[in-house]
Amino acid sequence: MEPKVMIILGSASDFKIAKKAIAILEQLGIYYDLRVASAHRTHEKVKNIVSSSTKNGVDVFIGIAGLSAHLPGIIAGITHKPVIGVPVDVKVAGLDALFASVQMPLGAPVATVGIDRGDNAAILAAQIIGIQNASIRERLSRFRNDFYSKIAEDEENLFPEIKGEYYSRNKHESEGEKISSPDEILNENSEDEGLFLAHPGEIVENPHPPQIAVISGSYSDIKVAKKTTMFLDKLQITYDSKVTSPVRSPDKFENFLKRNKDAKLFIAISGLSAHVTGAVVAYTEKPVIGVPCAIRMDGLDALLSMVNMPPGVPVATMGIESGGNAAILAAEMLSIGDPQIKKDLLRFKGNINCKR
Repeated sequence: MEPKVMIILGSASDFKIAKKAIAILEQLGIYYDLRVASAHRTHEKVKNIVSSSTKNGVDVFIGIAGLSAHLPGIIAGITHKPVIGVPVDVKVAGLDALFASVQMPLGAPVATVGIDRGDNAAILAAQIIGIQNASIRERLSRFRNDFYSKIAEDEENLFPEIKGEYYSRNKHESEGEKISSPDEILNENSEDEGLFLAHPGEIVENPHPPQIAVISGSYSDIKVAKKTTMFLDKLQITYDSKVTSPVRSPDKFENFLKRNKDAKLFIAISGLSAHVTGAVVAYTEKPVIGVPCAIRMDGLDALLSMVNMPPGVPVATMGIESGGNAAILAAEMLSIGDPQIKKDLLRFKGNINCKR
């Protein structure tokens, strides 16, 4: 079978991170290949691997590198397929590699995951392939349920260890019930079902589900949201868009996600502690693209809280306020199974290159 995921390591020393990705891909039954090629020392090798893999059916690239981690960006400059970057902690806690991977110029997005998170890179790759593959989506759902079961088991094991005199366990009604998957929760009825927002503003009838749901956590993020939707318009991709917060308006937030249960992926735009992206990945098993906004600390707080997600719930993090790249990455994900989007994407990226 032809591999669907190509893992490229900047150095053989990065294999310890690649093993985390390999374990997940093996568990999910996704074919993959692995190569070692340096963006700086063996540039032609990287170019040949990426070009031939793109022609031969690879759907997603994972670039794993530390230090001045330009490998994922070089891959993104060669292919129109989605590229996932895994920064590796070699020096300065991996921040050098993180910034090199995530802060990409317009037209070459890298879906960056947390430092050393090869496992989340593989899960994100599976989510992207799962947009068009129902079998992969089903396996992902079972895989994520295993996390819920493990947490419940860990909790039960903790109770006998609590010896406090005033400890009094409050048994909840839901204890012992079957755990619902995120997508099962979203399939519950929503008050806004059948409606959508083409732009942040007036609600209109929705005869067909949008391909993408765009959610902003605050009106201070609206400038980035509008840039994102402007690029989606140019790429002729349908979307729903809303400003709502999981902290200040949790019911409205959940209703927005429920009415977009059939969207193929989500774009979450947020500043400060970036609760929006964390809340979205808690509610869905589909790909989530995150765009950090600069409200305080030049956006570093939003970037770091968005990208460093725990195992099992990756966020495809873009550079600070890189709404355009979020839209392009979304198009790359959708183009895997849609020839028209692929055609529009290649034309659009070609126009960007002509203007430089």
